[in-house]
Amino acid sequence: MLCRILLADESPLFRAGLRALLEQKQDYAVVGETGDGVSAVELAEQLKPDIIMLDMALDALESEEVLRELCLRVPASMVLMLSARSELEFVMKCLQQGAHGFLLKTATVLELELALQALKNGGQYLSSAVLPLVIGQAVKHSRKRHAGSSTMQLTTRQLEILRLIARGESTRSIADGLGLSVKTVEAHRSQIMHRLQIHDIPGLVLFAVREGIIRIND
Repeated sequence: MLCRILLADESPLFRAGLRALLEQKQDYAVVGETGDGVSAVELAEQLKPDIIMLDMALDALESEEVLRELCLRVPASMVLMLSARSELEFVMKCLQQGAHGFLLKTATVLELELALQALKNGGQYLSSAVLPLVIGQAVKHSRKRHAGSSTMQLTTRQLEILRLIARGESTRSIADGLGLSVKTVEAHRSQIMHRLQIHDIPGLVLFAVREGIIRIND
């Protein structure tokens, strides 16, 4: 099925490059583009794209406001953030406000393809350059989950293991800390991914951040 994409980036040259790349792929079609935040929201409402590639340096509206508006007005569209910034607090804000993916503009073409494929399949994606920051520095402790949350699909033990995975703990470390075997931890991880329909570690980290299982230690 064709994936319809809206490009929202302040640089005409960068948009042209993205369009050229995407036009080489049979599974994607650029249905609109803009360099303005207000227009990005208007076009998104009009076109209802599957994926919105949003530049975080748009001038017409603050980038965070654009993101909030997009998530409110076109909730069915997946938003992939594009940015030259990798500050931890900035990345976390984007994720907590509803972004489905975060990709640095220094990413490779292969990583762009992986990000688009993840979002196209209803998943999430974190740039490989950002993931260590989220795991190693941003994520410190948990908070209570909300009733009705997707986390209700998980057992207490699985939530505990998910939290440790998102904090960057190794399988051996988790097993030793919880008094379990490595095989048991691996089985729990497989069940977590199956129940959440998330099939990679970056996706689990992003899910944990957005669900409030882990957060910045303020």
